[in-house]
Amino acid sequence: MKYIVFDLEFTVLRSQKHTAETIEIGAIELQADEHGGLSMTDLYHTYVQPSRSPKISKLTTEFTGVTQSDVDNAPLFTEAIEHFKAWLGEDYYLCSWGPDDKYQLVRECSAKKMDLSWIKNYNDIQLSYTRLSGADIGQRMGLKKSLKAEELPFIGKQHNALDDAFNTAKLFKRHFSKFILECNNAAEEPAFETRIVYSTDNEANYMPFGDLANLLNIAQ
Repeated sequence: MKYIVFDLEFTVLRSQKHTAETIEIGAIELQADEHGGLSMTDLYHTYVQPSRSPKISKLTTEFTGVTQSDVDNAPLFTEAIEHFKAWLGEDYYLCSWGPDDKYQLVRECSAKKMDLSWIKNYNDIQLSYTRLSGADIGQRMGLKKSLKAEELPFIGKQHNALDDAFNTAKLFKRHFSKFILECNNAAEEPAFETRIVYSTDNEANYMPFGDLANLLNIAQ
């Protein structure tokens, strides 16, 4: 069994005319090693060309670092997902920091009438780690703060898909034996509902995209 820690980056749109689109996929593969732990054994990375809003906004580049030239010759979402699925193989857990990446995959695959059965054995590492630390799950811990608590440096740049996946994988690897992973399948779950992924109304609440909220405020 493989453990895939992945991260997505999306377009940042001020207008609600279009929904966000995936523009970058990063993933780290981990497998059991001879010592009973996990070792990082492979990685995956691709940019994704958005189709509904093909022009990369200034806010998107400021938030994610993804530029127009990065996506101009990148595969479209459907092709990128087929490549990602081929890399995943058959037996795996899909893990990410927070639920938003799974929601995005389900939303885009559903919109494009793509199969959802590959989005399986999904686990929210942020939720698992927050529970493990004894913190209130309504006040989830951010990735950088969690790494600091573990005395692990954040390597790379935040909101870069591969860097975020790698740093999440470090936490996953350290606490793997304490996590209870769920088996599930998005194709068998109730109809997906759109969810708010960030809010500028209450800074005290958990804000998975707090940096993005601040950027939007500055741009106003």
